[in-house]
Amino acid sequence: MPIRAVLWDIDDTLFDYTGADAAGLARQLESAGIAERYGTPAQALALWRRITDRHWARFAAGEGTFQGQRQERVREFLGEPGMTADEADAWFDRYIAHYKTAWSVFPDVVPALDALAADYRHGVLTNSSTVNQDPKLRDLGLRDRFEVLVCAVELGVSKPEAGAFLAACEAMALLPGEVAYVGDQPEIDARGARDAGLLAIWLDRDGGRGDGPDGVHRIAGLEGLPELLARDTRFGARSGIR
Repeated sequence: MPIRAVLWDIDDTLFDYTGADAAGLARQLESAGIAERYGTPAQALALWRRITDRHWARFAAGEGTFQGQRQERVREFLGEPGMTADEADAWFDRYIAHYKTAWSVFPDVVPALDALAADYRHGVLTNSSTVNQDPKLRDLGLRDRFEVLVCAVELGVSKPEAGAFLAACEAMALLPGEVAYVGDQPEIDARGARDAGLLAIWLDRDGGRGDGPDGVHRIAGLEGLPELLARDTRFGARSGIR
């Protein structure tokens, strides 16, 4: 079955989320005069990301509100459980301002999208929300590249659940076997896509994360994606599949 479309993850696949998050948090802590409280910038970021992941998971599961999870992240990170909603919102807004100044698309993204534009349709499946990701894609100049933006928060099911991938395929009126999925997470993205019947492509930009799941393609950058898709291979092919 030929591949007709590519579904994409956003954060750390198209958009350098980790780089922007690290820069934005570091600038926020410096401006607040509390950088030394958290040790190194890497230690501060690791704590922030753990807190973020935990509160976002609760929100994605239907617990609390979008703004509420932001407030709770700030309170926990600062160790100030009594901080008012307005105070937490103001702190988060300052962080977001710093974070946005560091937004960037990976340099291989636009060339890859250009190379694939004539032969494949494109969409996005993300475990975030439309209120987060639609403005981000527009600010980055990428939104018009994608027919659909499918977000787990509105969908009610998240990657790696098969239902998330199948819903995105349905949004494009395609069968799973006609769709490739590109994402940076070996389990959430690659294994989930594989198990849902899509052509699974793990974008391992950094390397060194082990072998990853069996039955997925592993690429170090998007330069090789057009050739991989043009071969229209499935499991057992010769393209670095693991």
